[in-house]
Amino acid sequence: MEELPPQLTAQEEGSHPYLVMKDQKPPIITKAIDALHRHKDEFFKKYGEEGTEAEKKAISLLSKLRNELQTDKPLLPLHDDWVDTDIWNQYLEDQVSLSDENDKKISWFQSPWLYVECYLYRRIHEALVLSSPISDFDVFKDSKDQNFLESQGAIEALCLYLQESKRTIEVVDENIQKDEFCKLLQIMLWGNKCDLAVVPGQSIPQTSSPLTILEGLKPFILVNNMDTLWSLLLNKRKMSQENFSVTRVDFILDNAGFELVTDLVMADFLIASNLATEIHFHGKCIPWFVSDTNIKDVNWLITQLKAAENTYLSTCGLIWEDYLKNKTWVYQDHMFWTLPFEYCAMPHIAPDLYADLQKSNLILFKGDLNYRKLLGDRKWGLTIPFHEALNGFHPAPLCSIRTVKTQVQAGLAPGQGEQVADSNPEWMTSGNYGILQFDGGLDLA
Repeated sequence: MEELPPQLTAQEEGSHPYLVMKDQKPPIITKAIDALHRHKDEFFKKYGEEGTEAEKKAISLLSKLRNELQTDKPLLPLHDDWVDTDIWNQYLEDQVSLSDENDKKISWFQSPWLYVECYLYRRIHEALVLSSPISDFDVFKDSKDQNFLESQGAIEALCLYLQESKRTIEVVDENIQKDEFCKLLQIMLWGNKCDLAVVPGQSIPQTSSPLTILEGLKPFILVNNMDTLWSLLLNKRKMSQENFSVTRVDFILDNAGFELVTDLVMADFLIASNLATEIHFHGKCIPWFVSDTNIKDVNWLITQLKAAENTYLSTCGLIWEDYLKNKTWVYQDHMFWTLPFEYCAMPHIAPDLYADLQKSNLILFKGDLNYRKLLGDRKWGLTIPFHEALNGFHPAPLCSIRTVKTQVQAGLAPGQGEQVADSNPEWMTSGNYGILQFDGGLDLA
């Protein structure tokens, strides 16, 4: 392959990465500080004066972090003892070596944007790790929970649709099953708009039934490989019925709240329709990019559903809890997902995770950050084939399900990007367009 395109940076004043780092990220740190303030009585009640001092220390560290960001200070090594600290510090050393060669400094606005964004959330985590005994406090939990609670109407409609689909799933023909599959894929796609890292501190609830808006949104899907996904899973189901083999689908999760519900609904449908026999969910092991899913979010969501007065919600909660208990669903949280590496580095950095993903029949990568890491956050030409832009990352057939929020995109048809830009110059950062972009061909093995 020829030399890779450069990665995005926040260096250019007025660029999208620059505005994100300047205008969006400081308020996110402020919201984290506010969350600590709101829970100070809880810390005192649980830990006494030690809890109060820990809250003050975490706030002090976060305030210092905010100042470093706003004044474009050099990036600093981590000083905690988390499992990934040495990896992060080695990454910083490597960046410093590269910058010395290129006569650049390693700072918030000069270094690769993907790296500094990930570094920001790792520094937020460091502030908590260094503030024992409140180290396991999730400064973003309140906003994630709020998104779920404010989306109750949409969640009820979705759970009702799922239960009604499952009641007739054994008797309907393949065309009806395909229609339901495609509807749930689109709901997963547009559920990805609920990203709290894009609109700091503001919940983006889905207040109406998502099923009613799908038809009007179809023109905004720029790459639509739903038919390919259906064919892959349908062929695998037919083969599995003949030789009793496993069909594994992996979800690389993005946001908690409403989006997580859309993912779990799809996972339930895949099991009920025998399009999959086991589901593996991959979440984050620490609070990440404000609304990213971790195991506590999954457990909290299922607890909320089980306790709901609405029968469809409580039924989903009970079934999903059972799936997790009997290992039909498996939740995993490898630390690689919260490192700054692009995914083509996975075979070298996390060979165990790559080997595990190779066992999958289909990997669904949710959201914008996953897409940026798939493509290395590089300035690919819009028509460069998706397969090429993955830069050798091909563990199994995969699909990106993403609303477009950053200026990283490949695999469009010739002239398509220009046509979209004519009607919406900000299309790459608006979140109004989506992709269901597949790579890997039909899995006929």
